[in-house]
Amino acid sequence: MFSWGRSVDARYGVAVWNFQPTQECHIPLQIGDTVHILQVFEGWYKGYSLKNRCVKGIFPASIIHIKHATVELRGKQENIISTEMPLVQEITTTLREWSNIWKQLYVAGQVNKFRQVTSRMCNLIEKRSQLLSGTMPHDELKDLKQEVTIKIDAGNKMLELDLVVRDENGNILDPDHTSVISLFQAHKRATQHITERIREESRQNQNECGRFARLSSSPTHTLFIWVRNFVCKIGEETELFMSLYDPNEQKIICENYLFRWASTGLPKEIDMLNNLKVVFTDLGNKDLNRERIYLVCQIVRVGRMDLKETNVKKMTQGLRRPLGVSAMDITDILKGKAESDEDKHHFIPFQQVTAENDFLHTLIHKVVTAKDINHKGQGLWVSMKLLSGDLKQIRKDHPHLVDRSTVVARKMGFPEIIMPGDVRNDIYITLMQGEFDKQNKTTQKNVEVTMCVCDENGDVIPNAICQGAGDKAVTQHQSVVYYQLKQHRWMETVKVAIPIEDVQRTHLRFTFKHRSSSDSKDKGERIFAMAYEKLMKPDGTTLKDGEHNLILYKGDSRKLEDASIYLNNLSNKSMSDQKASQASSFRSTGGGHHICSRDSLQISTLVCSTKLTQNVDLLGLLKWRSNIRALNENLKKLMKVDGGEVVK
Repeated sequence: MFSWGRSVDARYGVAVWNFQPTQECHIPLQIGDTVHILQVFEGWYKGYSLKNRCVKGIFPASIIHIKHATVELRGKQENIISTEMPLVQEITTTLREWSNIWKQLYVAGQVNKFRQVTSRMCNLIEKRSQLLSGTMPHDELKDLKQEVTIKIDAGNKMLELDLVVRDENGNILDPDHTSVISLFQAHKRATQHITERIREESRQNQNECGRFARLSSSPTHTLFIWVRNFVCKIGEETELFMSLYDPNEQKIICENYLFRWASTGLPKEIDMLNNLKVVFTDLGNKDLNRERIYLVCQIVRVGRMDLKETNVKKMTQGLRRPLGVSAMDITDILKGKAESDEDKHHFIPFQQVTAENDFLHTLIHKVVTAKDINHKGQGLWVSMKLLSGDLKQIRKDHPHLVDRSTVVARKMGFPEIIMPGDVRNDIYITLMQGEFDKQNKTTQKNVEVTMCVCDENGDVIPNAICQGAGDKAVTQHQSVVYYQLKQHRWMETVKVAIPIEDVQRTHLRFTFKHRSSSDSKDKGERIFAMAYEKLMKPDGTTLKDGEHNLILYKGDSRKLEDASIYLNNLSNKSMSDQKASQASSFRSTGGGHHICSRDSLQISTLVCSTKLTQNVDLLGLLKWRSNIRALNENLKKLMKVDGGEVVK
């Protein structure tokens, strides 16, 4: 026997799952049924369905979504009044009415009409979500209200239901306060309007050739991702880098979305719980037509060198260590062959690193090609939806999904069509790989690379590095530490974001340090090498896109960060043969720095800028005011410049 608890204030709910009775005290419920809740007890509700008020019973609380409502007493009778806006209530009532007819159409085999009703119901559900989001400005809300009422009236006419008579603003007319003549005139106007609307929709349906064809008609697409949960049993803080990956080219094609997970199993910022949303923008038709494309997530833990070490107090903390990778094939979703829905949850299994020499980027390839992953229930839960249009358009069309708090991760490269006013000045730096000699040590070094952005005086520019979309800018980026390896392969990409006028006087500085497992030893470690690279060449063009082999210098750790010394030295191995000949093994340079011939570092750069150029001929035209006499010559040179570069 149940001993029922107190009465509840939340008395109105909707069933979000079917419930079949297994005992006499249970009442049956179907999705969409509204219930009046009288009492609650340990995960169960007692009450009745509004379809059959005479039968009271119990049903699971887990299948009920509580709705905001007020209770009005009329004698002994309780009336439940929803606090939602009237239009949302009307949509809900309409959907319930249509759903019964929709099921009958399916049973009767009326395929065409069934599909028409399905399309209309999905559209109304979408509009209802927009209304409930509460993010729409007043003018857009007014337009949406007009659109929704027309759709409801047109659907009612198609299904031969009663016509709802409204005023010019879409509000339902009260027959008790409206004259018969006014009702007749409003009915006549509504009938004409609805007839025209149905004809217009018929013409639109004839011109449509499927969902993918509609998507392809738009030059720009956006993928919306909603991170629902992350399950991983490690007991340390983790950083998750989510992005889109082309397995054929084995490269990431957009910025990383970075979110952090605490050791408690929840987002590090608790306010982000159930609010981890990102849109990957600037995707063109060529991106959608890639042979395969994956949603990947590289997972880095932040803590001690070895998880198995029990004496935590003596271990070095705060090290970024590789943990694993999750990957999901989303090709069919992007091509429109599989339905994308923000309410559907996808599980992406997690593959943990099994050996110390498992580089995260290499592990992505292994996970993508693996037939089965022993995930042990660990992984990511996400929802996703492919949206058509650029960022401005999707914010207008889907305000319930994409609002001002939704993170934007841009494509690493320009979209297929560059719109006027699209100002961009992003410089992407990828820490690719390096090789380090152990020298006088008995084992290989646990090398950590620290990157920062400096001015011409060597002063570090604060908050100039973005490690991932959605994360705060940082002053320096510290690489993942791999354990006792000679050859390292990081493939970590960050974005340098500085004012355009500062690019000319800015350079990147990389310092290298051995990290020890023991905290006492780690405190005694000093920088053993450095490298640098300027972002702009002397001729005013920016650093060329592609790979750069940097020269590493060793010397006194205090002098290695002295810009007055290292800026006079060569930065990379692509200098002329005459200058490169200076880079002989451990040859001394100005200031007592020595070149490390046995050590190497390779980085990759990509400039996405509408203000900076890598073409010297185009630069001459952009700065024509400073040398007007050379204008004719620069215009002739412009004919040789690639059109895409000119558009940027």
